Amino acid sequence: MAAVEYNVIEPQEGYQMKALSSSADIVIGGGSAGSGKTFCLLLDPIPDIDVKGFGGVIFRRTSPQIRNEGGLWDTSMLLFPHLKAVPRESNLEWVFPKGAKIKFSHIEYEKNVLDWQGSQIPFIGFDELTHFTKKMFFYLLTRNRSVCGVKPRVRATCNPDPESWVAELISWWIDQETGFPIPERDAVVRYLVVDGNDYIWGDTEQEVIEKAWHILEPIVSRSGIDPREFIKSVTYVFGDIYDNKELLKTNPAYLGNLISQDKETQSALLYGNWKIVISDNDVYDYSAFCGMFNNMYEVDKTGRYITADIALKGSDKFIAGAWEGMELIDLLIMNKSDGKEVIEGIKKLAVENKVQNQHITYDNDGVGGFVDGFIVGAIPFINNGTPLPNPDATTSAERKTPENYENLKTQCYYRSGANVLAGNYKISEKVANMMYDDKMTVRQRFMYERKAIKRANADADGKLKIIKKAEMKVKLNGQSPDLLDQFMMRERFNLKAAFTLYVK
Repeated sequence: MAAVEYNVIEPQEGYQMKALSSSADIVIGGGSAGSGKTFCLLLDPIPDIDVKGFGGVIFRRTSPQIRNEGGLWDTSMLLFPHLKAVPRESNLEWVFPKGAKIKFSHIEYEKNVLDWQGSQIPFIGFDELTHFTKKMFFYLLTRNRSVCGVKPRVRATCNPDPESWVAELISWWIDQETGFPIPERDAVVRYLVVDGNDYIWGDTEQEVIEKAWHILEPIVSRSGIDPREFIKSVTYVFGDIYDNKELLKTNPAYLGNLISQDKETQSALLYGNWKIVISDNDVYDYSAFCGMFNNMYEVDKTGRYITADIALKGSDKFIAGAWEGMELIDLLIMNKSDGKEVIEGIKKLAVENKVQNQHITYDNDGVGGFVDGFIVGAIPFINNGTPLPNPDATTSAERKTPENYENLKTQCYYRSGANVLAGNYKISEKVANMMYDDKMTVRQRFMYERKAIKRANADADGKLKIIKKAEMKVKLNGQSPDLLDQFMMRERFNLKAAFTLYVK
C-alpha cells in the first residue's frame, strides 16, 4: 500500500502561536511587517469550520486591497483549498465542506457599517486595523454574536501608526517613551468597557466592574444579565519578522527591503516602533501637524479654493483639494489620468464646492502647463518662480520686495509650516478617512510625507531653502510628496494680496 501524504498546516512559533492560542475576545496583532499577521488571521477560524452555523467575515478597507497580489485572497488560495473549501471569487467567499463560510468584505465609508445591521458574525477579522475608523470597529463589535456554540471573537492586524486611534487603544502594551512593545506585557490579557470616547481598563473583570459600575448598574438592573457579559477581554501580540521563518527562507530579500528604508520607516516596519522620529529640520512641527486632524476648534472658513498638483500617466498621482477657508474639505485622487480627466476632475470639484476659477491654482511646471486656457482665470503655480512679498508688509519697499526664499514653492512650504504651527489649518474628517492608495489612508499619507519636507542650509545669499525633490523621493521610497505639494499650494491665496501689489 502506498504511503499516504499529508499536508501539515500549523502556526509558526512566536507571533502566530501566541496570537492563535489567546482566549481574549479581541486580539490585535501588530509589530513589524512580514511577521505573518495576515496568514495568522486566516488560520484563526479554521478550528471551528466543522461547527454547524459557524461563519466569519474578514474586512479590509477597500475591495481592491482584498484582491491585491499577495493580499487576503491570494493568501487564502494557498491555505483553504487544503481544507477542501470551495472558492466563490465573485463573492470573495469560501465555503467549507460542512457549510461554514469565510467571507472577505470591505467597509470604505462609515455608512457602510449599516450594511451589516442585524448580522450575527461569530468571527470578525480586520486586516490593517489602522485603516478603519474607531466608529467602524466598535460598531462591528455589536455584530460579533454567535448562536452556534462557538465563542464570538474579533481578530485584527496592524502595522505601527502613532497617530491612529489604535495607538491609544493598545497604549498599555507600548512603552510610551521608546515606542517599542513592552516584552513582559506581550499577549497579556486586560479587560475593557467603552464609555463613549473613553476606555475603562482593568487587570481583571472585577476591577472593571467596580470602575464602570455607574455605567453597568442600570443595565444589569433592568436586564438581569451578569455584568461580565458587558466586558471585553483584549490583548496585543507583537509580531517580529524573525518569527516568520518561512518568509525568510522563501523570500530573504524582503528583509533587505525593510533594512533599506529610511530610519523612521525602518523603526516602524522592521522594529515595530509606535513612536515618530522628530527632526529639528522638519518644516512641519509634528504635534501641530497632528492637530490638523484632532483640534476641536474651527479655523477661518472665509473663501473657497482649489489646489491641484497635476500628474498624468506615471508614478505620481494627480491630486486636487477643495478648501473652505483654511480647511481641506474634499479631495480628488487619480492614479493615472490623461489631460481630459484632469480638466474634468478640477471642473467637477469646482462645481461641487462652488469655487470660482480665480480661486483655483494648479502646478504649472511640466505637464501642468496644459491646464492654462482650459480653465480661464485659474492661477498657475510656478514652483521655481520668484517668491512674493510679505502680505503683511507695512512699508512700500517691503511690499515690492520678494521674501527671502529660494523660490515660490519654498516660500509656500515655510509659510504653510508656520500656519500649521499656529493652528490655522484643519483637515476634515471626511478627507482624513479617505483611502490614499491601497496601503494608507489620507491621514496616514499626510503623516508619511511630512518627514520628507525638511529645511536645507541657506545659500550664499542667505535665502531659505528646502531639500531637493530627489532627496524627498529618497525619503518616500521613490515617490513624490504629491499630497503635501497640493497642500502647501493653499498658501498661494494667502499671498494673493502681495502678488497684486507686486505686479503693479
